[in-house]
Amino acid sequence: MKLNYGRTFFIGLAFMSISAFWQLYDSIIPLILKNTFEIGDTVAGGIMALDNILALFMLPLFGAFSDRIRTNIGKRMPFILVGTAAAVIAMVLVPVADNLTNLPLFVVMLLFTLVAMSTYRSPAVALMPDVTPKPLRSQANGIINLMGALGAVFSLALIALLVPDTGIPNYVPIFAIVAAFMILAVAVLFLTIKENKIAKEMKAYEAPGKDENREEQGTGKMDVAVRRSLWLILASIFFWFFAYNAVTTAFSKYVQSFLGVAGGGFASSLMLATGAAVIAFVPAGMIAARIGRKRTILSGITILAVSFALASLFTSFSPLLNVLLVFVGFGWAAINVNSYPMVVEMAQGSDIGKYTGYYYTASMSAQILTPILSGFFLEYVGYRTLFPYAAIFMVVAFLTMSQVRHGDSKMNAPQSKLEFLDVED
Repeated sequence: MKLNYGRTFFIGLAFMSISAFWQLYDSIIPLILKNTFEIGDTVAGGIMALDNILALFMLPLFGAFSDRIRTNIGKRMPFILVGTAAAVIAMVLVPVADNLTNLPLFVVMLLFTLVAMSTYRSPAVALMPDVTPKPLRSQANGIINLMGALGAVFSLALIALLVPDTGIPNYVPIFAIVAAFMILAVAVLFLTIKENKIAKEMKAYEAPGKDENREEQGTGKMDVAVRRSLWLILASIFFWFFAYNAVTTAFSKYVQSFLGVAGGGFASSLMLATGAAVIAFVPAGMIAARIGRKRTILSGITILAVSFALASLFTSFSPLLNVLLVFVGFGWAAINVNSYPMVVEMAQGSDIGKYTGYYYTASMSAQILTPILSGFFLEYVGYRTLFPYAAIFMVVAFLTMSQVRHGDSKMNAPQSKLEFLDVED
């Protein structure tokens, strides 16, 4: 059994475009809210949670909707194409509103952008398990996350280059370049991936057999023990996103206001974490194939908890903080590569979009609440609370994840290690 790395690379272009946008969003929108509109951290956290509030409802809806759609270009591709087109049109007007200091226009354009992004995120992510055998999904998800990390690095590099250390920044060029990047990535995806053809090949390839996550009588009901594991891993996803998103959402403000780094300097630190994740994504999938997804995830949670705890000791910028961010990237890769495959491992083939929605419901629920709660602590207790807050919730995630008993998938050992790098059709 071999993973088609070339095909998975092109499928990952959708996630690369999505990640480029979200990195831009998480890095720049908090600065606009703080510096242009002078909005407090608690209210800003609520505004930053808007995308997650929308996603909480829209991602499961459009994930399940795409399960049932059939078109000449596939069931996921129409959502990817239309959603990307709508998002890039709206997003370029967000920095225009910032330049005009027009808060109503800013909120409206931001809302339109977030709605557009929410319509195609689940279908884009579900495309990978649609065309990848279950035992290979962690490795495939490593490639997908690698592509996403490259998209994030692209946005961070633009921020580091184009955000000045002094004066009033103009974010229009950054948003326009990221929008063009998104269009290019999705255009290449559409030209290289023939979704219907690949899905048909996938059905012919996979031998029919018993799904261990379902009852034998064909009722479509999930076994009680599997359901318990599903709820536990969704809880774990909630808690580690509660920790991780608090850091990523507030990091630009934290570095500027608490550590004293000017301009876009924070982006250089984030690029180290993202670069470490880039290096680790593919090995994380391979490691999971050897020791299991659960053990790999628990290792990643441990790395993050320790790194966040140590980062809380810094009151000014130090190169050692960048070292910790490298470990954060490694730990996040171990978690992120393997958690989504564990969730869809419990799904029937026709329900992948729905279970993708479950995954995002858990993660987005956390990302709705944590910017507000962590923002409250930042505003009324102090910026020093950020990393201890993240470390505590990582410990909670470890406790719930340790109780998960399903979602790992065994694969036959390859005859040669070169099979891990197979790129044949």
